[in-house]
Amino acid sequence: MSPETPEQAPAPEEQATGTDPKPEEAQVERADPRNPVSWLPTLVETAVAIAVALVIGALLVVLSDQDALEALAYLFTYPADFFNAAWDAIWSSYSALVRGSVGSGDRLATTLERAAPLICAGLGVSLAFRAGLFNIGATGQMVFGFLAAGYVGFTWDLPPVLHMLVALVAGVVAGALYGGLVGLLKARTGAHEVITTIMFNYLAASILLYALSKDAFQRPGSDNTQSPPVADSATFGSVADVHLGVVLAFLAAGGVWWLLERSTLGFELRAVGSNPDASRTAGMNVSKVFTVGMLLAGALAGLASTMQVLGDQSSLSPTLAGNIGFDAITVALLGRATPLGTVLAGLLFGALSVGGVAMQASAGTPKELAQVLQALIVLFVAAPALVRGLTRMRSSASGSTVQAKGWGG
Repeated sequence: MSPETPEQAPAPEEQATGTDPKPEEAQVERADPRNPVSWLPTLVETAVAIAVALVIGALLVVLSDQDALEALAYLFTYPADFFNAAWDAIWSSYSALVRGSVGSGDRLATTLERAAPLICAGLGVSLAFRAGLFNIGATGQMVFGFLAAGYVGFTWDLPPVLHMLVALVAGVVAGALYGGLVGLLKARTGAHEVITTIMFNYLAASILLYALSKDAFQRPGSDNTQSPPVADSATFGSVADVHLGVVLAFLAAGGVWWLLERSTLGFELRAVGSNPDASRTAGMNVSKVFTVGMLLAGALAGLASTMQVLGDQSSLSPTLAGNIGFDAITVALLGRATPLGTVLAGLLFGALSVGGVAMQASAGTPKELAQVLQALIVLFVAAPALVRGLTRMRSSASGSTVQAKGWGG
């Protein structure tokens, strides 16, 4: 019998287990604005997703139009009646949507002012996403911003510009502290930010109700849960019929981009969002990153609150925050957690919100259809595989920038 031949030792490059990626495979591909190949496929997918949503929305418009439904009964006898009625319904609804949102200078100003708080709150959610945190607490952070900015605005007596600046800083700081508390709990105790932010939303709503029941926040001579409007000296000035808050929203987007892409803190936020264990091994303070990430997210939500209090001079009330905090999550998802994408998504949602009212007033289309369009757009943008399957598009193989890990993070 011949002696057994000993097995050859595997080559060094073959010793790595199948679960350990090679260094070049572990690197996260980032979009280069100077290279259209890196971002053009994502832009095309998003545009196609919006187009598909508009097509489905057009079908819903037809199904909600009385003339089209009546013509549908004899479709095969006189098909032209149905198609004419369907086209009229679609054209009148969508044209009213466009005219109502950007059809004039006043409409455009209203759209920008409606989009400004969505952009700021969406930036806060996006920033938390990039740090691996799922911030559902923008509503609560906005409520604390309302309380601080509103109290300074209608109680303190300061010169005009100084009054506005102090109220603005108060709103931003209050939102930052409330958001930073969530990050601190995450860092020190491991409390999941999804649970804590949801609970903090309820806590903030209760605190707002309690504050509005006290004389310090109520209108003189009234027991209603409504505060006085802020003084004129605390309001944002106007630039081309648009209050200064809109400009601040765009500046905030530029600041978030610089923070994420050009600063050391931004690199730490993205690194921890991608892999907190590897970041900790590399010497990064993960606890500090979690705390600072939520602190900045809360500051942006607080900035969003000032858009209504100091921009629109809205009185504090239990319903002032509305759905902005939760809409900010969809804005961040639609924008793929990038500053530019969040701005564009906020503008789109602002246009749909303002134009939806015009659709109902001019074309008789249900206002809720604008919300359905928002939901459809987010659905198709968040599911690019579905869009590629419907349109037979090739996969762009681009990685998502949303870093939130969910329950496993």
